[in-house]
Amino acid sequence: MKTSVIRVGGADCPVHSLNTIVVGSGAAGLNAAVRLHEYGQADVAVVTDRFGGGTSANSGSDKQTYYKLSLAGDRPDSAFDMARDLAAGGSMHGDIALAEAQGSPEAFFHLVGLGVPFPRDRFGAYVGYKTDHDPRQRATSAGPLTSKLMFRALAAELRRRGVKVFDRHEVVALLTDGKGAHRKVAGALAVDLGRSTASKPAFVLFNVRNVIMATGGPGGMYEHSVYPAGQTGSHGLLFEAGAVAHNLTESQYGLASVKFRWNVSGTYQQVVPRYVSTDAAGGGEREFLNDYFPDMGRLATAVFLKGYQWPFDPRKTVDGGSSLIDVLVYEETVIKGRRVFLDFRSDPRGGGKLEPFEPRLLGREAFAYLERSGALQATPIARLTKMNRPAVDLYMSHGIDLRREPLEIAVCAQHNNGGFKASLWWESNVRGLFPVGEVCGTHGVTRPGGSALNAGQVGSARAALFIAKRRTGRPPAAAAFARTVGGQVRAKREQAAAMTGRTNGPILSPEACLAEVRRRMSACGAVLRDPREVVRETAGAWELWRRARRELRVGGAGDLPKAFKALDLALTHAVYLEAIGEYLARGGRSRGSFLVPDPAGRPPHPLLGERWAFSPAEPSDFVGANVLEVRLDARGGVLKDWVPVRPVPAAGGWFETVWNDFMKDAIVVEEDPS
Repeated sequence: MKTSVIRVGGADCPVHSLNTIVVGSGAAGLNAAVRLHEYGQADVAVVTDRFGGGTSANSGSDKQTYYKLSLAGDRPDSAFDMARDLAAGGSMHGDIALAEAQGSPEAFFHLVGLGVPFPRDRFGAYVGYKTDHDPRQRATSAGPLTSKLMFRALAAELRRRGVKVFDRHEVVALLTDGKGAHRKVAGALAVDLGRSTASKPAFVLFNVRNVIMATGGPGGMYEHSVYPAGQTGSHGLLFEAGAVAHNLTESQYGLASVKFRWNVSGTYQQVVPRYVSTDAAGGGEREFLNDYFPDMGRLATAVFLKGYQWPFDPRKTVDGGSSLIDVLVYEETVIKGRRVFLDFRSDPRGGGKLEPFEPRLLGREAFAYLERSGALQATPIARLTKMNRPAVDLYMSHGIDLRREPLEIAVCAQHNNGGFKASLWWESNVRGLFPVGEVCGTHGVTRPGGSALNAGQVGSARAALFIAKRRTGRPPAAAAFARTVGGQVRAKREQAAAMTGRTNGPILSPEACLAEVRRRMSACGAVLRDPREVVRETAGAWELWRRARRELRVGGAGDLPKAFKALDLALTHAVYLEAIGEYLARGGRSRGSFLVPDPAGRPPHPLLGERWAFSPAEPSDFVGANVLEVRLDARGGVLKDWVPVRPVPAAGGWFETVWNDFMKDAIVVEEDPS
């Protein structure tokens, strides 16, 4: 890395010139940096607004899952089987699925080698269990903090290798060169939060050949979110850089606690806690589930199944399915304005309508699970303590004692299955720009639980290998770089000056902007998607984006990151709603983790009105056989394209041919991301 100071965009600015920067410091980003160094590319640095502040280091669930090829048991598995299962939900390209499946053992054992404590038996087998959308038992877990343990192991290796980390650097623009199919990444513009003052931002430039974007999903778009509070994403930067996105319609939602953001999946549900709702002040308590189930056995079994059928799925709302619970929680909280809690202190009581709970009322599979786990105690908290004491201790460490107080929950945004499209080596349509992890979003409509952790590790490793093999070398000289990006840098500086300047006109604060984004997305871009509301709110989203560019103001340079994040999410939510609207306009129906009201369909339960009536999508639908791609055009509009889903490649690979290609270094080849 070479550092210099040059005049660019009308002002002097430090410039760090190097081969690659990794933007973001989650498990995918750190793996990219570590793998680059392992492959011999030491000219790399990590750039992050807060090291350890993202989803990987601050999220989890009861038994946070890592999904991989099966490595134990007597049931045969193969990468092609796993690829077909990854792609089975629809709208996932088969070649990407195969790459993720083939790469999963290597990625998994890389983590094991770094010290992530995945459990194994005395024969050395890494045993597995079944997770959601998983026909086998490929899932494993290092406990509720699996991704945090991954982050810690990768961070330790990063430090051991001496990879430079630019902490407290907020990237506010991706800089590019060229147009259309010839566009390539040139670098990035960041604000150095450590050197900025209240009156003057400290801008820093990165002059590079490659940018690996590992900034996660746009969790800041939603009112009810289980993303860490600081996880806002940076999708707007990629849209502005010309990157093509895909499957933005496909996010994942489920039940999570709101005081401390955490998924209430796994044993939190399998111990069958009591569901209660109250008014806003905490009064008027009622067990609202009792109205919708014919008996306590079916109610309790649905709650139990919510443990490993955690994501909301419209197909599981009918006939007393587990996702009916999500609908009822949404009805209580969003429609009726009440609050919902899980109470682990006592069993469901039936509210005088149903008989009180006892384990023998459960379905056969659920009862056998608790019995084999030695968890037939008299209360949910006793069962939870027996089965998973760390799940109790986790909340205690955040000031919530499940033995003494109920746990407030809501239906929350948890993961974006879509993101920015990439090639087989995770390079976007912008050359030298590699989205990895959740910002890439290789998944389709549904995904097996834990496959995102695998995708982040495999994708970042493949991006690193491609760079080390095909995109080595130094970036242009600093002076040439300044000439290329000068206009882009000047525009961002002028935007920053406007947001910290005085005005006699209307003022929009970042907080007000984000509040409108979150209200809008939670109202029509989350679990429930009414086509008429989407059309209306999309127009409002673009109007907010235009207002934000004119009216956003902060008190000083120290608050500029807030303003840039608000701008980013204002643009992001408008593009997301455009994608959702396109899906609905094409006749798209309920699928994945969202429900589209359809008066011609059926409601999940007779007591739920027409608002909840829906018809399920079919894989053979136009929208099921294709992937929706979107990008900004030169004038800021959204271009939409439907492309056929690529199938899983046929099995093949003659050893002698592969060996010769490998020996000639002809395996890693440039792929068109289209």
